[in-house]
Amino acid sequence: MDHIAPTCDEIEELARETVANLPPAFREAAQAVVIRVVDFASDEMLEETESDPFDLTGLYDGIPMTEKSNWDQPNGPDTVWLFRRPILDEWAERGNVTIADLVHHVTIHEFAHHFGWSDDDIAAIDQWWH
Repeated sequence: MDHIAPTCDEIEELARETVANLPPAFREAAQAVVIRVVDFASDEMLEETESDPFDLTGLYDGIPMTEKSNWDQPNGPDTVWLFRRPILDEWAERGNVTIADLVHHVTIHEFAHHFGWSDDDIAAIDQWWH
């Protein structure tokens, strides 16, 4: 898979493998989060984040677990969005990581927003920087 550009479905499969391999304390809660893979973020997402469509590789849409209360009225399920084209661009630019490792890293980063993880928490789960 590291020689051809993966489809949205293939990237989603890699993201789901990442969730399946999270530490047991987080795995069940993570499986309740929707994972969506599309080519680019919507115009609304780009406006909200003030991002360039080619720079935004992922986005967490929801209320972080550290901020949830019984009074919350969610507008929809917590969702991790992965954006295929910016991920592919970063993969091609780096040239030194596998697509699986990059998708793993982006997925972990977005789930960090969901769980309210610190940088140390992320580093314990994602060996990206080692």
